[in-house]
Amino acid sequence: MNREVRENALSNTLQLLSPQGPQISERTWNTLRRFDLVDYYKSNHEGCFETIRQRISEHPDAELIYALSELSYVNGKRAEQEGRISDALNDYGVTLTNSYDYLFSDDLEMTRNAYDPQFRAACDLYNEALEDTLRVLCAENRIEPGQRYNIQTPGREFIVRTEMRGKWTEEEFDHYEFVSDYEIQVLRNRHTTYGLGVPLIAVRRPLQNEDDREKYYAKGLSYAVTALMRCVPPESGRAGEATTCVLEFFDPLTANQIEMSNQWVPLETDLTTPLAFFLDNPEFRKRNRATEGLINPHHSQGKRGLYMLEPYDPDRIPVLMVHGLWSSPMTWMDMFNDLRSFPEIRERYQFWFYLYPSGQPFWISATQLRSDLFAMRDAFDPSHRHKALDQTVLVGHSMGGLVSRMQTIDSGDQFWKIVSNEPVESPEEALAKLEGPEEDRAKLVSTLFFRPNQSVKRVITIATPHAGSKFANDLTRWFARYLIKLPKMTIRTGSRLTDQNPGIFKDTKLLTVANAIDSLAPDSPIFPVLEKAERSPDVKYHNIIGVLQKPSFITSQAGPGDGVVSQVSAGFKEAESELIVDADHTKIHMNNKTIFEVRRILLEHLREVDAGDRVAGEESLVR
Repeated sequence: MNREVRENALSNTLQLLSPQGPQISERTWNTLRRFDLVDYYKSNHEGCFETIRQRISEHPDAELIYALSELSYVNGKRAEQEGRISDALNDYGVTLTNSYDYLFSDDLEMTRNAYDPQFRAACDLYNEALEDTLRVLCAENRIEPGQRYNIQTPGREFIVRTEMRGKWTEEEFDHYEFVSDYEIQVLRNRHTTYGLGVPLIAVRRPLQNEDDREKYYAKGLSYAVTALMRCVPPESGRAGEATTCVLEFFDPLTANQIEMSNQWVPLETDLTTPLAFFLDNPEFRKRNRATEGLINPHHSQGKRGLYMLEPYDPDRIPVLMVHGLWSSPMTWMDMFNDLRSFPEIRERYQFWFYLYPSGQPFWISATQLRSDLFAMRDAFDPSHRHKALDQTVLVGHSMGGLVSRMQTIDSGDQFWKIVSNEPVESPEEALAKLEGPEEDRAKLVSTLFFRPNQSVKRVITIATPHAGSKFANDLTRWFARYLIKLPKMTIRTGSRLTDQNPGIFKDTKLLTVANAIDSLAPDSPIFPVLEKAERSPDVKYHNIIGVLQKPSFITSQAGPGDGVVSQVSAGFKEAESELIVDADHTKIHMNNKTIFEVRRILLEHLREVDAGDRVAGEESLVR
């Protein structure tokens, strides 16, 4: 939501919103009194500023340097309010250079006090002066990374060179928005860090090429960026000589501190507001229609896919989040936002999201995810050189847990036996046995015969009906058949195969009329097979179960559980760990306890990956 007045850390101390206009702080008045400059300041601002500069050059003093920074900022705000933009830019430049000196000048190394509130105030002066400068430049469309700009003000000339410091390309961003213009309405937590720089929202411009990787980035995507400027005053100190500045754009996901003047400095960052800005854009909302995915799976097929909300990184492990029935990737945003706030998580993991039509049977979605994961690997790592991809973690909520779990098992011929009594020993034999169009036969066989995805090493299931859900009863199944419009292609494929292969299929309903609700029924023949299926020996499972401590009258009728999935059905004996959370089915993956457990599992995964790398390294040395 747009703020009426932008957020500014100096609003209270400098009375930026008062009817009298910006005012200097009491501490700066004290400094002016100490140096006998009060009257001079009141009668002649510019003359006073010049006197302060002279005294600083003769004897650097932290209080004077800070006072000049603050006085210039107040002067700049007044000039901007009066429409004197060039004067304002000059004053903001003075604030930038002097607050920078206050924080980093070698002359103040022995007297600088990081415990003094004035130190943080100097950081705020630097940040706000930089933001005000950027606002003026952005209003004039003068900010493009990789370019060089000459800014002429009444008092000096600035030469500004812009540089990208992330994994982006210089032409990737369409425009910038300021985080301080917005407030969060839906996401529960706003994750920020304090330091130097201006947090920005960088709105991505889709690359104009035929690169297959482009489809994995959602339209209207926006990234968190922090802008920071390093200003180097002219060595000669002569008046009128240009000040050289480097304006840098940092990715807070990969750098939350940088080196300045031989010391490490934390960046001011905001990871949440750019995410919220993206979630609020119309393009995302079009793809995020959960109800459409439920009742019209055919129409939603075009939106199906794996999506990335940050640049692909070959060195970070993917965490793929898979939503459940009547849901969409939006349901993961609180968990994504919170997990990414931990440096140890965002430095080693990248988060992806899978969108699929949730109205279709979950085994169809599992087949499609299997295919989509292979396509993604071919697009980003066709040579299979990116080791991080081979440590992929899947996190599935509700039905998404079943879709995720099916990526890690070997079907053998057990799934074929669900629909046919005809014995076959391989997918090739099944293809040869079936009559009909080759495409129809291939689709069916790929659904019933599959091997584990060797890239997936860990699966976290949350509120997943591992043995089905009583929610899928006769009434809801009848209603679902009336409501859900299954893809005509799927129905026709099943019908053609059953017509052309009389006597082969024993359960034609699974091929022609089954929908997501049917697939989740406790009496569905897939659950016993799924329980006995051979899993990949390299995969570890973790399980989170919802059990309401104070259920409502209606939810209590189903017995202990989350109101949709019973505790018994949510249990998973193959799990390495299992956690019970007091939460209902639709909100359990947004629960703090659940999110913290996922964090624990991800850290455990890192420890095992790193331990394996060390052992592999030691073995290679022995050889």
